[in-house]
Amino acid sequence: MRAAVLGRPVGHSLSPVLHNAGYAALGLSDWSYAAIDVGEDELESFVAGLGPEWAGLSLTMPLKEVALSVATEVTPLTRVLGAGNTLVLRGGGLFLDNTDAPGAVAALADAGCTSAAEIAIVGAGGTARAALAAASSLGARATVYARRPAAVVDLLPVAAQLDVPIVAAHWEDLADAARADVIVSTVPKSAAGSLADLKPHPDTVVFDVLYDPWPTPLAAAALAAGCRVVSGLDLLAAQAYLQFALFTGLAAPKAAMRAALDAAVAAR
Repeated sequence: MRAAVLGRPVGHSLSPVLHNAGYAALGLSDWSYAAIDVGEDELESFVAGLGPEWAGLSLTMPLKEVALSVATEVTPLTRVLGAGNTLVLRGGGLFLDNTDAPGAVAALADAGCTSAAEIAIVGAGGTARAALAAASSLGARATVYARRPAAVVDLLPVAAQLDVPIVAAHWEDLADAARADVIVSTVPKSAAGSLADLKPHPDTVVFDVLYDPWPTPLAAAALAAGCRVVSGLDLLAAQAYLQFALFTGLAAPKAAMRAALDAAVAAR
């Protein structure tokens, strides 16, 4: 059986390390997982050409939104978020799911965070939607700090469907995010330096979706303050465990997969 991660660019992906380690740990010698470069306008034809040996596809940028037009079945949460990262080939159909959102919840739970009153979301791009889903699971209200106020407007319908109270905050007031129970930074590497001066409270859980380089300026400040810190690697692993189960029908061997991921990162 075959599976793969698709995207552009995709050569840097650590997903093959995770999934192949899982196959090896469970003795699935006839399973393989690769990284394949596929663009938005190529996804439909690529999927149409897949044979019965294909079990599923992991989708990274820029394919998460266009995947909704390719799938024959979409989970309700995926539809709400407007993005899917897991395409399962099942009974001749294409089942689209989103494991980023439940993966974020699982990563936070592993850090001991299962409820919160307020979550500060830094950035308002696609990953902020998964953060809103996490806020819904935590029972939290969300304050979103974004450079472009218009980007927050795009999140309002998502928040409404998830029943998450949401407030738009000015980027200039980012220091206020330190008061939240959970801080989730979704900003890209190019903007990570702007969070270096944030001073989170020791009781705050800080979740930075980046992992290279690590620690990020925000993570360094959080670690210095004694905060519990969740990294992008934690999210990558958590969402991959869920994908592994969807593809194979078996529980992911989490310890083996995470050990392989950490070893691959250390070797870079």
